Amino acid sequence: MAKTLKLFLLVFIPFLSNAQQITVNGYFMQDSAKLGERVGYVLKASYPESKQLVFPDSTFDFSPLVLLEKKTFISFTKDSVTQDSTIYYLSNFSLDPSSFLTLPVYELARYDSVVHYPLEAELKLELTLDSIPEELVFQENNIYQPIEKSLNWIILGIILGGVLLLLGTLYLLFAKRIQEFWKERREKRRWELFEKRWKTQTALLTENPTIESADEVIGLWKGYMESITAMPVKEWTSSEIGEQMEDLEIFKALRTIDMIIYAGKSSKSEEATSYLLEVAKRNYQEKQTKITHERAAV
Repeated sequence: MAKTLKLFLLVFIPFLSNAQQITVNGYFMQDSAKLGERVGYVLKASYPESKQLVFPDSTFDFSPLVLLEKKTFISFTKDSVTQDSTIYYLSNFSLDPSSFLTLPVYELARYDSVVHYPLEAELKLELTLDSIPEELVFQENNIYQPIEKSLNWIILGIILGGVLLLLGTLYLLFAKRIQEFWKERREKRRWELFEKRWKTQTALLTENPTIESADEVIGLWKGYMESITAMPVKEWTSSEIGEQMEDLEIFKALRTIDMIIYAGKSSKSEEATSYLLEVAKRNYQEKQTKITHERAAV
């Protein structure tokens, strides 16, 4: 008989220990809290390792409290018993003297679930209003406190629209004049650059009348004249240039420099280059006068 009892205990004692009850406990970490104060609510569960329990998440209705944060901890298992705990940080905005809360813990089964509730936990409302004096005393303060103003997008849009409309109107009215002005400035800049390079190249030609320096002077003059007159000066010969521009002196001046290039003669070129510069300047001034008249006519 004793042997049979001993065998029964060895078989059923482990089973009885695993079949222990699920215990759930919930409580506030403080007895009272001010309106809107952050307070922690601890939810604990102890259950067999074979069971599966789920705690409420942020979708749960915590009324009359408001959930601020949920802090979970790693499950702890010892002797086939698992312990879980979670802290819910809540705020109370109810003016009731006490607020009560009990959170469910869900035991997941194969086809259904079982809900376990701890006892209701009470949180008292702590009112800390100072006593109001019989006569109110206001503190004097004459320091200006700037008030931050929000940006009025409607007014800003109207202002930007007005500015764009004004700029568009000004462009339509003065676009032609502005274009003529920049054209005049561009021609002046081109002339100054040409004159500077011309003086440098003609000085080199005077000092050393070589084929290379003579060719550089002719190319520089033809390039500028083509840009200022819009005629294919670079493609014409010296005689064609004199004929098209109806100026025999141009042909003579170009011919003097051509003699250096084609005949290798070391003739003096100062008079020829001076006249070519005079022709270029005359054409530049004529174009500037034309641009000025066009701008005045707009």
